[in-house]
Amino acid sequence: MRQKYLGEKGLIGLIAFLSAFVPLSTDLYLPALPGMAKFFGVSTDLANLTLILFFVFFAGGTLFWGPQSDKYGRRPILLIALSIYSVASFLCAGSVDIYQLILFRILQALGGSGAFSVATAIIKDVYDSKNRETILALVQSMVLISPMAAPVLGALLLRITSWRGVFLILGGIGLLALAGSIALQETAEKRYTGTAGQAWGRLGKVAKNPGFTSLLLIFSLLSLSSMAFIAASSYIYIDGFGLSEQTYSYYFAFNALGMITGPVLYLRLSRRFFRRSIIMSCFAVITASGLLIALLGSIKPTIFALVLLPATLMASCVRTPGANLMLEQQEEDTGSASALMSCFGIFMGSVGMTIISLPWSNTIQVLGAMNILTGLTCLALWLLLSNKPFIKQIPEAKAKVARSH
Repeated sequence: MRQKYLGEKGLIGLIAFLSAFVPLSTDLYLPALPGMAKFFGVSTDLANLTLILFFVFFAGGTLFWGPQSDKYGRRPILLIALSIYSVASFLCAGSVDIYQLILFRILQALGGSGAFSVATAIIKDVYDSKNRETILALVQSMVLISPMAAPVLGALLLRITSWRGVFLILGGIGLLALAGSIALQETAEKRYTGTAGQAWGRLGKVAKNPGFTSLLLIFSLLSLSSMAFIAASSYIYIDGFGLSEQTYSYYFAFNALGMITGPVLYLRLSRRFFRRSIIMSCFAVITASGLLIALLGSIKPTIFALVLLPATLMASCVRTPGANLMLEQQEEDTGSASALMSCFGIFMGSVGMTIISLPWSNTIQVLGAMNILTGLTCLALWLLLSNKPFIKQIPEAKAKVARSH
């Protein structure tokens, strides 16, 4: 559907902006986490609840908004959700104790989840399977700039303002996304005609699709180890290696560069190799990287960043074909499918963040073990399930098939 006000580039930019609400809402204030614990006089575990509960309620929120966007349309859901997000961000800035901050972060999560779940549905609305993978890679690369830039910006902000200023910035980001959504023309051509309650029931129908759920299980597991690193990164670099908040942000940005490069790498590899082979290789590299993290990562921060990079790069690379394959399994109920994709990815990320937040004697070795287990499990499930007849495949490019002969 042609966008009168946004245009094609504006639409892609808006989708990327909406998809970035998770990293923006977490990575921007990661450098402030240790300082926030000291400010409120609470333990690290309690301060981490502002991060962990954000992801838990963000995941649950996607299940609320996604099916309703199938019934009421993408644009109305965006306007409501982004309004909630913006107000909640400003309330976070005014929190007087850690419990109030946790409560407002939950409200912020519920609003941001609407933007996140609808963004993926818009991609399925507008683009066919032939072009969708390219758009997914482009959007994911744009989205992943925020994990690289946000901690650096967050650390810079802490030089001129407090953690409250960071949440004021997030409120402004919410208002900017709201303005873009006002300019959006509705992309859902078909609407679900049942009641709001019945719309939520469509989640069950999508979940009964064995092709979708098999792929959902495989690719959601990737968030287990990747989100564990995000949760532990400031403590590993600042508390563990003794780096400053500013220096930590540069190390984090280095690994985030791998996230940005991943989707672009996939597009280049997909011109020469089959999708199935690329996915298998990504899982294998994640496993190997986890082994290196466990063995060498504790030596010094430079080595830790280098051995973590392959896992970061491959996890990002494999998400593009994974998302496209999952979307291809559903002809309808796109909002519900997008909601389940968002929810399970974030839920697994929350599990990973919870595991890494436990009082381990060596967090880096635990992170390495998590990457090993994630890579091996995903590889085993992919080999077991990917060729099953209930999974709808996407044809490979003709030129590539010809070269393989």
